[in-house]
Amino acid sequence: MECVLALDQGTTSSRAILFDHSGNVRGVAQREFKQYYPQPGWVEHDPEEIWQTQQQTALQAMHHAGMHAENIQAIGIANQRETTVVWNRKTGEPIHNAIVWLDRRTADICAKLKADGTEALFQQKTGLRLDPYFSGTKIKWMLDHIDGARAQAERGELAFGTIDSWLMWKLTHGSRHLTDVTNASRTLLFNIHSLEWDDELLEILGIPRSMMPEVCPSSQSYGAVDRFLCECGCTISGIAGDQHAALFGQACYEPGSSKNTYGTGCFLLMNTGTQPVASANQLLTTVAWKLGNTVNYALEGSVFIGGAVVQWLRDELGIIEHSSDIRQLAAQVPDTGGVYLVPAFAGLGAPHWDPHARGTIVGLSRGTGRAHIARAAQEAICFQSMEVLRAMEKDAAQPMESLRVDGGATADDLLLQIQADLLQVPVERPKMVETTAFGAAALAGLAVGFWDGLDAIAAVREIDRVFEPQISADEADARFAQWLKAVERSKGWTH
Repeated sequence: MECVLALDQGTTSSRAILFDHSGNVRGVAQREFKQYYPQPGWVEHDPEEIWQTQQQTALQAMHHAGMHAENIQAIGIANQRETTVVWNRKTGEPIHNAIVWLDRRTADICAKLKADGTEALFQQKTGLRLDPYFSGTKIKWMLDHIDGARAQAERGELAFGTIDSWLMWKLTHGSRHLTDVTNASRTLLFNIHSLEWDDELLEILGIPRSMMPEVCPSSQSYGAVDRFLCECGCTISGIAGDQHAALFGQACYEPGSSKNTYGTGCFLLMNTGTQPVASANQLLTTVAWKLGNTVNYALEGSVFIGGAVVQWLRDELGIIEHSSDIRQLAAQVPDTGGVYLVPAFAGLGAPHWDPHARGTIVGLSRGTGRAHIARAAQEAICFQSMEVLRAMEKDAAQPMESLRVDGGATADDLLLQIQADLLQVPVERPKMVETTAFGAAALAGLAVGFWDGLDAIAAVREIDRVFEPQISADEADARFAQWLKAVERSKGWTH
């Protein structure tokens, strides 16, 4: 048996999944890791714990499948994207905890950049908004706030990386410092037209170019796992940010094809072909992937709090014991009883981009119970995705005919039915919902001939169920209008 190993490094857990030629999962392992919240709006991870959990899950997945490293033809990496690590090149030790993509500490930096009139420049070059979401201002914060960091950086002693770069560094025992175009395109520092780090943007943020990793295509042989970790030296040959990997794994290879991933956040991407499409509706323009010399671009809308709202119900409110319990609880009521929950715990992403928004629940009455709040949480995930889809349709100048979905929350039939009802389009759930990991495996497998082309990868995808709308467009629009009223009440709270 030959397989490709996908390292799926997410916001709350590290996973490893083995895929065979038919796209079947042959082994899987997962480990959660600690979330740190030093101050309100701040979110951090321990980079060493990320590495340890990812290494452990890789070994566990192979053990569960009864495989050895010799059976692994290639390794692909999919990762939480904008999360930022800076480490010492000599010691390999991080200078600070990783600052997570959800972190809002650089809101004031972004506000000053906007006041200085640089937002149009950043958007034109990178396709991104000036928002704490992205890596560039996180790097600046570390250099400005950690003793000695700026001097070290200017001496060329520090390396920056998103999580893919950190894992590559660890897997190759410090011999490779690189990233792929998808992760580079999420930093505020990468010119998506020239496909290079942009010196003007680096200068504005005060970041030495020496910190930046080499930028590579999303599918090529980058190097081998160091033999001190793996005697046979498995080839690492695929890298993509998690949402780009999911778009690839969902076989969205044609312009106009779209997917939504329901994870910690929700991320809706539409393939726009080989030319970047500038958004007039507060979305992001990003690199979808690069194969050889061909680059595909995408429009993206990012919902910061998707499945994380369910974790909040579980961990902070304690109204469910397990995340999966929300399905049964929400199904106990036919609707939310007029309750709307806006989970702006980390501000609002697309299409609002308000880092000062905060979570709110409106429409409460004496009869509101746990089930109403649970169902409102599910609807919040769907309403936020609906806002992004409407903006995307305007930018693309075409209605979306269907939506491909993936991520852990798609096991919830009620959630997907609500989504189909609100969007008024069919929602397609594949049989194999591990499309992020599969996308990373597919990119790695392409580079080594494990799969011989896009058609072979697309043939692996099978549909499990299509959810058709069951309410009228008028009802969907009325509920959406109420949602938008609730969103307005969450905005600007921390000003």
